[in-house]
Amino acid sequence: MKRILIIALIFGLCVNLGLSQDSKDIRIPLIGESAPKFTAESTMGTINFPDDYFAKWKILFSHPADFTAVCSSEILELALLQDDFKDLNTQLVVVSTDAVSSHIEWVKSLEALKYKGREPVKINFPLVSDKSMEVSKKYGMLHSYSSTTKDVRGVFIIDPEDNVKAVFFYPLEIGRNLEEIKRTLIALQTAEKNTVLIPANWEPGQDVMLHSPKTSAEADKLLLKDTPGVYSINWYMWFKKLD
Repeated sequence: MKRILIIALIFGLCVNLGLSQDSKDIRIPLIGESAPKFTAESTMGTINFPDDYFAKWKILFSHPADFTAVCSSEILELALLQDDFKDLNTQLVVVSTDAVSSHIEWVKSLEALKYKGREPVKINFPLVSDKSMEVSKKYGMLHSYSSTTKDVRGVFIIDPEDNVKAVFFYPLEIGRNLEEIKRTLIALQTAEKNTVLIPANWEPGQDVMLHSPKTSAEADKLLLKDTPGVYSINWYMWFKKLD
């Protein structure tokens, strides 16, 4: 009996060590890090990400499986906004753990739907097959505390230099707000272009913020400059109107 218990303990230890090692290999890329590269098959052929989209912003959307209710609603809403993202110099890429053949059938089905009373919309962005879960692992969307695919619900906004700029994760039950993702993209582009900050609940066209003065004395100097379109509500909160 003692030998059986010892063998069981050793086996359990080995399994835990294996899971621990796997967990170390799976991590979410942090904001500012280079976007992990991958090559995979998609509904639009082989994709080398992010290299194929040089000088573009990229948004990587992940889904646990095809033909699922919430994910289908997200793909349809994403298709509705795809021209907006194109105008923002942004490439959309969707990743799912199913095969390309399944992706193709899913896309055909979605393109025939009149969702929310709207006319059917053609899906003009690729759906990548991640059957090996290589992409999911590289982007930290799997972990040892849950099932193999249900955590694949991430969104990564990546800039033209292939750096991660924003990360979102959602549970299975909650559909993503595509308008919020678009707003975040516009906010990132606005902040970068104008070297400004974006206040809470900001919408495109609204005033932005300047970096706070380090002291009230520095704030007094800003007041003396009397720069058109620049104003403050206290010494550390400064706003700017954009043209």
